[in-house]
Amino acid sequence: MGGVSVRDVPRILSIAGTDPTGGAGIQADLKSIAANGGYGMAVVTALVAQNTHGVRSVHTPPAAFLREQLDAVSDDVVLDAVKIGMLGSAGVARTVGAWLADVRPPAVVLDPVMVASSGDRLLSRDAEDALRGLLHGVDLVTPNLPELAALLGEEPARGWEQALDQGRRLAGAYDTAVLVKGGHLAGAAAPDALVMPDGGGFTVCEFSSVRVETKNTHGTGCSLSSAVATLFARTGSWVAALGAAKAWLQEALEPADLLEVGTGHGPVNHFAGLWRRGLAPLPVSSGTGVPPAGDRTAELWSRTAGVRKEIAALDFVRGLGDGTLDSAVFGRYLAQDAIYLRGYARALARASELAPTLQEQLFWAESARGALEAELELHRNWLHANAGHGGVPGPRDVPADPAEGLAPGPVTRGYLDHLLGTNRHRDDRLEYARLVGAVLPCFWVYADAGAELAAGNHASHPYREWLDTYADPAFAAATVRAVGILEGVLAGNENQRRAAEEAFAQSVQWEHDFFAAG
Repeated sequence: MGGVSVRDVPRILSIAGTDPTGGAGIQADLKSIAANGGYGMAVVTALVAQNTHGVRSVHTPPAAFLREQLDAVSDDVVLDAVKIGMLGSAGVARTVGAWLADVRPPAVVLDPVMVASSGDRLLSRDAEDALRGLLHGVDLVTPNLPELAALLGEEPARGWEQALDQGRRLAGAYDTAVLVKGGHLAGAAAPDALVMPDGGGFTVCEFSSVRVETKNTHGTGCSLSSAVATLFARTGSWVAALGAAKAWLQEALEPADLLEVGTGHGPVNHFAGLWRRGLAPLPVSSGTGVPPAGDRTAELWSRTAGVRKEIAALDFVRGLGDGTLDSAVFGRYLAQDAIYLRGYARALARASELAPTLQEQLFWAESARGALEAELELHRNWLHANAGHGGVPGPRDVPADPAEGLAPGPVTRGYLDHLLGTNRHRDDRLEYARLVGAVLPCFWVYADAGAELAAGNHASHPYREWLDTYADPAFAAATVRAVGILEGVLAGNENQRRAAEEAFAQSVQWEHDFFAAG
């Protein structure tokens, strides 16, 4: 593929079949692209007579006319990403493959339409072979579990670990990223994972959301894949794109029943979030690794620019970035940070308790667990690895819980009082707004700093593991999701907005003071 150029409003081409009821195919693609901030275009591979109950017939225009459509678009419009859906025949697949080789778009997402929800195969053997031939020329393939198995010539996975194994093998065979989707599995959660080849191994980033109980799931595969293509063109990160696309699709699924389109499996509510917030897609450029989610978060982020500039100039932060920070100073910082994380996890758990939707409840609960498990493990690992050196306690003095037996310093105590103390609101809606604003800087300021400090990281950097954590794409994706929640909170009434804004600004200052104390 060609070079990736991140754009505020990317130009996305959908190559797919039609759905006259508007729930799947190019109609769903165009809605998804628009809902996620892109300009959508469409080239038709097949005219499909279908509704919410199923497909009645398919008319496939000549392959030569398909090529004329493709050339007409690419001869005139610079494409930022391409999403490929229903192809239908070997001739169509080969035509699209030849065009991709000639045009070389910056990013290509393939949603392989191969298996119907009934389990019936939709393509002939030669068409399946032609579709597999496309895999060498795409950046991401997004099969459901039956399609993942069909691409490998195997039976569908019966469990998540088996599905991940199939995803790794497909990614390795074609040297392309694979989105493994667990929607066909049973359970209260709907897991997804992005499997990416990585120097002979694989990077696997897993995401989970609450399964929405609705029959209106028609076109979810089309919608998700086109959303990911759009968001990648906006962010330049597949992980961030998937995290944001998952959050958007959840938001579109939860009110899907309200549309009342058809009497079968109806469509998702593509614009539900935008209608609820009264927003249109907005530019995302911010100069950081994690963009604002809209006008409100952009304005709030810009208000803290001065404090964030002061954070970047602190001796502690500069020493952490270039590796000159004294290890004893860093050890003391980690000890206080361990105390902070235990309180921070309680704030996240409280946000989960007050969250108005299951989706937000799950996100905050998972974040609280991550603070207690993954981040504290990072503290333990560093303290054990450096025990007995540069003033760091000896190995026997490093407890399983790095915060055990330690007293919080004045800044740590002040920050925790801000998160959990007497400034709580009696109104649960106001308290949730305050909490969202208060916990966000620990996501966003760290992700911002991580993006800046990552440039100086290297294999022998004394704080490499620490810098890796906060420049990690999965952490950036979680931050994107958190900023999106804040955007929704800021769209509430004036009291909620003020509570969130004041708490956010105070937490940014506390982040500065915490680094300065280090």
